Amino acid sequence: MDKIRTVIIDDETPARELIKYYLNEVDAIEVISECADGFSGLKTITALKPDLVFLDIQMPRLTGIELIEVLTEKPEIIFTTAYDQFAIRAFELNAVDYLMKPFPKRRFIDAVNKAVDKIRSGKGNLEPASQLLSIRPEISSPVNRIVVRKGNALNLIPVEQIRYVEAQDDYVMIFHTEGKALKQQTMKFYEDNLPKSDFVRIHRSYIVKVEEIKGIEPYGKDNHIAILHSGDKLPVSRAGYKHLKEELKF
Repeated sequence: MDKIRTVIIDDETPARELIKYYLNEVDAIEVISECADGFSGLKTITALKPDLVFLDIQMPRLTGIELIEVLTEKPEIIFTTAYDQFAIRAFELNAVDYLMKPFPKRRFIDAVNKAVDKIRSGKGNLEPASQLLSIRPEISSPVNRIVVRKGNALNLIPVEQIRYVEAQDDYVMIFHTEGKALKQQTMKFYEDNLPKSDFVRIHRSYIVKVEEIKGIEPYGKDNHIAILHSGDKLPVSRAGYKHLKEELKF
């Protein structure tokens, strides 16, 4: 039977060595690569298409969560992290397991056996890993950047450069100071995770940075439009108008 091709992504060398040491007892696993940061991990997953990935969350350059955002492959994932704030809804990410460092050997082997059973049963992830974003775990603070994949390149958009976000079916279009970018994510994610002091949802399809608003004008009965400094005009719902009045205190 073919072995399960596995990649380890963790910025700490001792953590990678421990995982490899534990895996020596699992005949079904073959470690085909290891990476010390998210960018290298993304390239490796894209090139090698592993069956299973051991993934740390807090890493330099690109975090484990940001890596998931731009994945187009469908490996099974076992999170290995020292941060428990991501554990609340970890299994909703379709992750096989979530291991808190330092994890005991028996706990690790149980997670690996679960992954082996899932992969060999053919009941692995049936959708791209990027789809996991609509149910990503809670985070402790607002996001400070958005990672967008364009071809083989990654674009890191600082939150302070975002002008507004527009819903487009299962995607959102992020309008920022350098242009625009399409991302497979939900409006609810941005409503929950953009800094609430800077952004407001003015319509079911629009979230806008408050300082981008030049003025608000009536538009039909009980409706308004927001005029941005860029000249863009965005619809404002009744609920959105109420939010704007509370935010701008008028």
